[in-house]
Amino acid sequence: MIRTILLSTVAAVLAAGPGLAQDAGEARARRILERTPLIDGHNDLPWALRQGHGNDPYAVDLAANLDASTDLHTDIPRLRAGGVGGQFWSVYVPATLTPTEAARETFEQIDTVKRIVAAHPDAFELATTAADVERIHRRGKIASLIGMEGGYSIDDSLGLLREFFDAGARYITLTHSRTTTWADSATDAPKWGGLSPFGEQVVREMNRLGMMVDLSHVSEETMLDAMRVSETPVIFSHSSARGITAHPRNVPDSVLRLMPEDGGVVMVTFVPGFVSETVRAWNAARAAEDARLKSLNPGDPQAVTAGLTAWQTAHPIPVATIADVVAHIQHVRDVAGIDHVGLGGDFDGVDALPVGLEGVDGYPRLLAALMANGWTEADIRKLAGENALRVMRAVEAVAESRKGERPNLAVIAVEGAPE
Repeated sequence: MIRTILLSTVAAVLAAGPGLAQDAGEARARRILERTPLIDGHNDLPWALRQGHGNDPYAVDLAANLDASTDLHTDIPRLRAGGVGGQFWSVYVPATLTPTEAARETFEQIDTVKRIVAAHPDAFELATTAADVERIHRRGKIASLIGMEGGYSIDDSLGLLREFFDAGARYITLTHSRTTTWADSATDAPKWGGLSPFGEQVVREMNRLGMMVDLSHVSEETMLDAMRVSETPVIFSHSSARGITAHPRNVPDSVLRLMPEDGGVVMVTFVPGFVSETVRAWNAARAAEDARLKSLNPGDPQAVTAGLTAWQTAHPIPVATIADVVAHIQHVRDVAGIDHVGLGGDFDGVDALPVGLEGVDGYPRLLAALMANGWTEADIRKLAGENALRVMRAVEAVAESRKGERPNLAVIAVEGAPE
């Protein structure tokens, strides 16, 4: 009932269209973001440039609004309009690569981020610390941070982990879609029951370096193991609440309830299949139909394509809305607390986004919807950036306290892994 009332309230506010109340709410949100940097935990623009634009930040004019001319969700005018003050650029590469390929291509993605920043020095500046973010934001620029997505990129090497840190990476998502040689994924068969012994050493070395432990994409068991092992608060750079949408990529309430003790932050993502139960169920039904058609038409991909097209015509895809995202943010707040919720849109990492959040300029609209539901300015500041900055400072403090320690020389066991 509470969620129904919440969705109805937000829908009513949004239905007013560009009315005075909505305009005033968005203007108020922008004023807040002038003083508090909005830090988004995950944006896949580097991968979008790699896939569609030759890995070249000059292939599109990021200084122009690209909404009408490209499929990109991100450009400088829309970042400005959205009040984004700090952006973790994801240096994602696919889990299907060999670890050695993944390591090479992740370094290439880090290079892409640095070339994006170099191409637009008036808008972007690289950041590696919380103090950097605050300083760069005060100068009117967008602090550009680097987050790695997928622990397979370290190729089972703590030496490579250290090199990625030196190159600027400030978090690693321990897995992506597949279970790795040392950590279980949320969307693959478990192998370790969480973290392997080497996986625990990876987390400990990340703590020593000052690299945030990102638990988006990992299994619940991996979440619990990482929170047990880590000396620092953890983050979820782009995950939503499983209590609202039953997707394994989302954070269960059992973990949300541990966040106050851990001190970490869940940065709510906007992926439709993660924030809308209706979209999640549609995706599952489509996947089942795809598998059925392939079993009935072995060696005939055209028949599969035709059958799937017919199914989709009969079952139009539902859409998520900004109200769905508000419900997830509210749920994380209700269960974990206001100090443990943030934002991680996953822009340019998905084909579709909720209505009202189609690009990075949508943040004031989202914050206005929350304020219409009773969120105070202090609440919005915590959600937008203060919680993320607090976690960054905590991670940096642990690294400073361990500055005299020697690098971890652990290696992965070549024998004894479960079958």
